[in-house]
Amino acid sequence: MQGKIMTVDNCEIIKAHMRMEERYETLSLVFENDDDLTNKIFMAIDKVKAKTGMTPFIFEKISNDREDLHAIAIEFHDDIHRVGGGFFTKLLKELKIDKCERDI
Repeated sequence: MQGKIMTVDNCEIIKAHMRMEERYETLSLVFENDDDLTNKIFMAIDKVKAKTGMTPFIFEKISNDREDLHAIAIEFHDDIHRVGGGFFTKLLKELKIDKCERDI
């Protein structure tokens, strides 16, 4: 799977799930478990954090039921002014993901 993050559209490799509620926003990136891809996602998160000065909560989740399922969740709590959406937009652009899943 090495090098897949460099494709034009990574929507087939990384599934983006967005959820927004009052004062709360989360972006979950779900993908096949791969150390190289995981590292590239974390590097992209760090790059956007450096650009924006924002520090969201970051959680890594590995499925206990399926070894191939991996997720990284980025969350903003108490986000009164919805600034987290700008962070998510920059991160999705950095990862070359141009759409989110329609399940939420």
